[in-house]
Amino acid sequence: MNKLLIIETGTAPEALKTRFDDLADWFYVALGFAKTEVEIIRVYQGESLPQPSTEYCAIITGSWAMVTDHEPWSEYTAEWIRQAYAVDMPMLGVCYGHQLMAYALGGEVGYFAKGREMGCFAVTLQPQAQYDPLLQHLPLQFFAHLSHSQRVIKAPKTAKVLAASQRDPHQIIRYSATAISTQFHPEFTTALLKASLDITREDLINEGENVEMLKQGVKETPDALSVLQRFVACYMPQPVTV
Repeated sequence: MNKLLIIETGTAPEALKTRFDDLADWFYVALGFAKTEVEIIRVYQGESLPQPSTEYCAIITGSWAMVTDHEPWSEYTAEWIRQAYAVDMPMLGVCYGHQLMAYALGGEVGYFAKGREMGCFAVTLQPQAQYDPLLQHLPLQFFAHLSHSQRVIKAPKTAKVLAASQRDPHQIIRYSATAISTQFHPEFTTALLKASLDITREDLINEGENVEMLKQGVKETPDALSVLQRFVACYMPQPVTV
């Protein structure tokens, strides 16, 4: 059985961490795993990544860091992603992990021209998504939890862009048969997203957003969660509810 790595690319603000634990915890809880069943590597603290191998299945988390800051730990992880991609190691990047994978494999990342995309919004699949093993079960449009100030501006040349939201045309990118990433957060719960909106309230208001309306729009996102579940089910031969 492949071993599940959760590559933690940052830590949550204290107001979230005291209620919901930290970034890696959100993933293994969403998957129904115990902490002892995963290996968490905190690259932002300088922890080393293992030699890439198809014996591993890796999830690269979101972060409050920015890919364009080119922090040494982030560049180290980007190089590791390139090596993992070369040996067909299963990888799923989420939010920061999505952007870092795109950057590492030849794409471009940058800020939105105005504000951020934060809330529960519709994601629309591209026609070719119907042939993707992780996406073919999904409806053409589904809701997902989003929280990001930066985005993929240009996908790598050989990658396939499989989904878009109203503000971001690169919501899902497929790089190879074993590597995929999502800008949306399949691991988020409604409570976590609402709390994230609360702690970002001042910035959102300054950007012209109505925070209470954004909170009212938050709903369960089982279709988005199923992408995470199916990724693990595909590369780890053990029962996973999808």
